[in-house]
Amino acid sequence: MGSFYQFWVIFFLNEAQSARILGLFPHPGKSHQIVFDPVMKALAGRGHEITVMTFFPHLVAPENYKEVNLQSLTQPQLDFITIDSYEKPSWIKKIPIVGNIWDQYIQHIDLANHALEICKKMIQFPPVVDTLKKQYDLVIVENFAGDCMLGLISAFGIKAPVVGLSSPQLLPNKARRMGADDNPAYVPIVTSSFSHKMSFFQRVENTIVHYLSDKVYQTLGENERRLIEESFGRRIPDIQELANNQSLILVNSYHVLNGVYPRVPGIVEVGGIHIQPKNDTIPTLIEKYLNESNHGVILFSFGSSLCSSSLSRKTENELIKSFSKLKQRVIWKHSESSEGGSFIGKNILRVKWIPQAQLLQHPKVLALVGHGGLLGIMEAVTFGKPIVAIPVYADHRSNAAAVETAGIGVILPISDLQANNFVRAIEIVLSQRMRERARHVSAMWHDREQLPLDTAVYWTERVIRWGNQSPLSSQSKYLPFYQYALLDVAAFLTLLFTLLLLTLYYLTKYIINFFKNNYLKVVIKEKSK
Repeated sequence: MGSFYQFWVIFFLNEAQSARILGLFPHPGKSHQIVFDPVMKALAGRGHEITVMTFFPHLVAPENYKEVNLQSLTQPQLDFITIDSYEKPSWIKKIPIVGNIWDQYIQHIDLANHALEICKKMIQFPPVVDTLKKQYDLVIVENFAGDCMLGLISAFGIKAPVVGLSSPQLLPNKARRMGADDNPAYVPIVTSSFSHKMSFFQRVENTIVHYLSDKVYQTLGENERRLIEESFGRRIPDIQELANNQSLILVNSYHVLNGVYPRVPGIVEVGGIHIQPKNDTIPTLIEKYLNESNHGVILFSFGSSLCSSSLSRKTENELIKSFSKLKQRVIWKHSESSEGGSFIGKNILRVKWIPQAQLLQHPKVLALVGHGGLLGIMEAVTFGKPIVAIPVYADHRSNAAAVETAGIGVILPISDLQANNFVRAIEIVLSQRMRERARHVSAMWHDREQLPLDTAVYWTERVIRWGNQSPLSSQSKYLPFYQYALLDVAAFLTLLFTLLLLTLYYLTKYIINFFKNNYLKVVIKEKSK
């Protein structure tokens, strides 16, 4: 019996070897590519032939690994979001509910517009066209705002199964591609500040944003389809139909942190996939600063997208004032720091770059203060460090809500960075209770069947082996809304119930009249005697 199973294991492994895999990653955000790279490199390491379209090519590509450099199409998104505009929001954003709806709606429109611009440029880029003329055994596509890549795959006749890969939580209606539910009654929009437990007015807001953003991406899909058809002179199926044909979606989330979402087998959580055992050397200055600290160190970083130098002078001074009140030392990632780092006061070191994951493993690092970026939060959870989240944009708010719900940090609005509030937030996350909670959640985070990268590789190779012969999605993705919501069944049952009531009514009326008439006849007959 053992040899029988061994035969099939060897057979499956051989079936997945040396597949030609195309990776399409058209979003120019560095934090997104950080999630994709480990998957593609791991697949290359297993003998697959990898071709990747990316805005962030390797300086030295791994073996079996070819890259199409997209940097000439648009500027990679590094330090591109200015923070000062979020410190003082406009009047419309201050209106309860309406302001949040407007802010999120504009964010989704911006994402859609940017995706369409990238689509226009990629269609006309010869290296992209040449790459798509080849055939592949599997295509891995970023699952984010736009679906231009799905349209291009269809236009060039690539028949390979498609695996989606999402760096943040899934955007509205992306889960429906695999037949999973994304009901706004309990599934918060990725740009919201809500947890899964929402009040009535939060559900109102969440439902409206869900509807509006869904319409934004439907319109984007129609525009992408029209653009592709006009460019190549051939018709392609509806973008939603192409999206529904995906075999699998890998999502950079894990329920211990992000909460429980409705899932089907075809939506696989691989949260923390970017966190790999590293031997990065901590810069000498930072290592010395860490080792000499008597009360520990706090990391402060606004990630790769937010421009830390765009903080207003007032807010920056409040931060310096706050940090100066602490007995702990602070390492502050700042885009305008000198290459060698600079000291501010007695306990602040500003540096241009930090090996964040490596530092969070250090026993003297006590907490992370950041913008609520998902990767930084996952790193802090992995190494059991509490968090002060200062959400600014995009998914920062929902990530911060997840941190607060998990009990491993506090939220501090960007518009409320006064020194006293900031120091109080630091004191809360450094409390014994919260540090113990962070370690407890970290233990649950690590309690999995296998490492997230191993999970991603297994499911990807499973799709290579079986394609769509072994469906991982539910049939709900093919149902029109009236069937999905059982409106036709409700209408049928309502009609049936109404007919039953009418039948009972007229039958009762007939019986009453029958006995009434017979009774009258008897009475009249009796009187006539």
